[in-house]
Amino acid sequence: MTDGTDLETIRRVQKDAERLYARAEIELAVDRAVAAISARLGGTNPLLLVVMQGGVVFAGHLLTRLTFPLQVDYVHVTRYHGGTEGRDLHWLRPPPDLLRGRTVLLVDDILDQGTTLAMIAERCKSNGAAAVYTAVLVEKDIARQRGPAHADFAALHAPDRYLFGWGMDYHHYLRNADGIYAVREDDR
Repeated sequence: MTDGTDLETIRRVQKDAERLYARAEIELAVDRAVAAISARLGGTNPLLLVVMQGGVVFAGHLLTRLTFPLQVDYVHVTRYHGGTEGRDLHWLRPPPDLLRGRTVLLVDDILDQGTTLAMIAERCKSNGAAAVYTAVLVEKDIARQRGPAHADFAALHAPDRYLFGWGMDYHHYLRNADGIYAVREDDR
């Protein structure tokens, strides 16, 4: 799936981007997030809901470190449709039916203003979840200023720039970058 962005452009954007976090820094941040999640949710029999597609990398790293019993499922929504500006929420896979009375941990790649996570959390609550927590790899600084939701667990913080790597994409590419990068402003 592409949006018409050619591979030459993708490669140039990747080459010109600024690395904000190297793999080692991200791994340490994930370890800190795991400790916080374990302390808070370790005894609750949580359902970890991965927000696709961006949350899959962070969730994979969490799952190999979380040592308490939990179940895993996913939701799939989009607001970006391959672009860089969010629009209306479109459900590709809503939350599963097994939420009633459960503690849910939503895992996503990034929290910008929190609109998407807030809508997913609300849907989980309306489907009977007893408690809903959020974990993100990166919380942007703008989320603290004007967003409707904040992450309960944020591994890293970043400025309000367009990011890719570790699950975050640039026009459906570069989710697999081995670090977190900020796109040059003129490449947005």
